[in-house]
Amino acid sequence: MRITTDGEVGVSETRSVVALGVFDGLHRGHQMLIAQLLRLADEFDAEACVVTFDPHPASILAPSKAPRLISTLSQRLEGLAALGVMHTRVVTFNAETAAETAEEFVSRVLVDELGAVAILVGDDTHFGRNRSGNVALLRSLGPEMNFDVIEAPSYGGPERFSSTHVRAALLEGELALAEALLGHPFVLRGTVVHGDHRGREIGYPTANLLLADAQLIPRLGIYAAAAWVEEEWRAAAVSVGQRPQFYDEGAVLVEAHLPGFSGDLYAQTIDIAFIQRLRAEAKFETLDALLRQMSSDVTDTVEIFRKFTPSGPFLLR
Repeated sequence: MRITTDGEVGVSETRSVVALGVFDGLHRGHQMLIAQLLRLADEFDAEACVVTFDPHPASILAPSKAPRLISTLSQRLEGLAALGVMHTRVVTFNAETAAETAEEFVSRVLVDELGAVAILVGDDTHFGRNRSGNVALLRSLGPEMNFDVIEAPSYGGPERFSSTHVRAALLEGELALAEALLGHPFVLRGTVVHGDHRGREIGYPTANLLLADAQLIPRLGIYAAAAWVEEEWRAAAVSVGQRPQFYDEGAVLVEAHLPGFSGDLYAQTIDIAFIQRLRAEAKFETLDALLRQMSSDVTDTVEIFRKFTPSGPFLLR
């Protein structure tokens, strides 16, 4: 897949069918829209192109209300490529972008840069200054700018698939619901950094993850998961929490213990696919009681991992 950013695109010599949006999480609704985009690209004999925004527009327009993100930009791009998108145009969303009128954005990006002959949009699509860009505006501009407008259906029925619903499920620790909405397990990407080595001291070394800004983490607790490490999926017992056994008010950390693994992961970027929430965080009366529970958590994780089958655009390699 070709990826272009601001300043890298001139006037297009390629015909494109374009879909635009943030596409956070690439949930089932996104996947169905991309499938429709690919069919339209064949019909129009054009390139299947996605326009996405980074950072999330709400982080500029309403920072206090900006959502935590289900996926990083790199995950989003990898997922779009896995779904068959031929070209993704990443628009940097900043104050200048926010001030651009919808008409200016359509002319500059969709028509001039991408050569759009058709634009695929949902009924909730909004873009441009004051969010004035929508289906009606695109239909009014289509004849003079020589593109068709195709309105995508609302996928998922009355409770339509949405990133908002996925976030709500994850914040409640409802992994099965999140997976049903996403069409794949929730995958958290992070870089392994040094911690305080507390896990190593008690016999359960962990990979401590540094996450990108604004990344969403699921409800605090202990999880059975799979970790993509050294080109394979491995069982991972994951703690998302504040380690109440050792700290009264510790920072929220994501730590993954990989049973049987002894390699050096520092500075590596790894993916964690969350499979099942095992339990809530807890403070135990003794360290021995904690260790017994951790042993049980690891045993459960290994058993759950045995049934794990990678699927979806974020997991297939």
